[in-house]
Amino acid sequence: MSGALKEVRNRIKSVQSTQQITKAMKMVSAAKLRRAQDAITQMRPYAKKLQEVLSNIVSNSDGDVNLALATERNVERALIIVVTSDRGLCGGYNSNLIKLARQVIQDKYSTQHAKGNVQILPIGKKGFEHFTKSGFNVVDQYWDIFTGLSFDRVQAAAKFAMEAFAKKEIDAVELIYSEFKNAGTQVFVAEQFLPVKKLEKQAGDKKADFIFEPSKEVLIQELMPKILNTQLFKSVLDAHASEHGARMTAMDKATDNANELLKSLKISYNRARQAAITTELTEIVSGAAALNG
Repeated sequence: MSGALKEVRNRIKSVQSTQQITKAMKMVSAAKLRRAQDAITQMRPYAKKLQEVLSNIVSNSDGDVNLALATERNVERALIIVVTSDRGLCGGYNSNLIKLARQVIQDKYSTQHAKGNVQILPIGKKGFEHFTKSGFNVVDQYWDIFTGLSFDRVQAAAKFAMEAFAKKEIDAVELIYSEFKNAGTQVFVAEQFLPVKKLEKQAGDKKADFIFEPSKEVLIQELMPKILNTQLFKSVLDAHASEHGARMTAMDKATDNANELLKSLKISYNRARQAAITTELTEIVSGAAALNG
């Protein structure tokens, strides 16, 4: 076999091996996506209603309760929670999240960043590696949450942010994550985590008339951290489902690309093989003619 034919055959085998890997990864991601999608689908309505309750209470407190986690103040120091994945091969998923985080810093906290007063709390290995290598001030305690995803581990990260805010070590917390829509669609979101945002009142809105039992102070102090824990956990579940959706889509496209490449290589192989056969026939005919002459 000629060198050209052998080279093409080796390339075909290589692409076929890669295609087997991408197909397997797509199947694994599809299985993981189903579980992750079920988790976020069940969690989202509960988290959304809790967030509405919290925002409504904060909006209608009118300063009659000391709301440490809803106190707006001049931002000198900021914390950015960035939820990425632990692994790659998921298209532009991680790069888009990192790009959004950098954009938020540039747009809202450029002055604080110039002074070294912006901290990054990464959840996920990719974000941790990027911001560490880029020289950011990184909180390195919670990046491995996805190695054993649970409410307790996410709660520890939320507690860190809440305690730092309550102690006035930081003045604002931003949350960057990917909101899961479906397997092929992720929406990259930047939202304010702390201070707790108030609902924007519309003209004619009436003050919500809640009956508090026990007292408003006791209830809010107990309820607010729990709702914020739930809110961060919902965002992490969103990101977890988004990652698997992005990886499944990326591996599906990679498999299709491998198919196209295989078609092209097989055409090249057949052409080279046909040329080799034609050359051999020509040599045989020429040799026979020489003998007969």
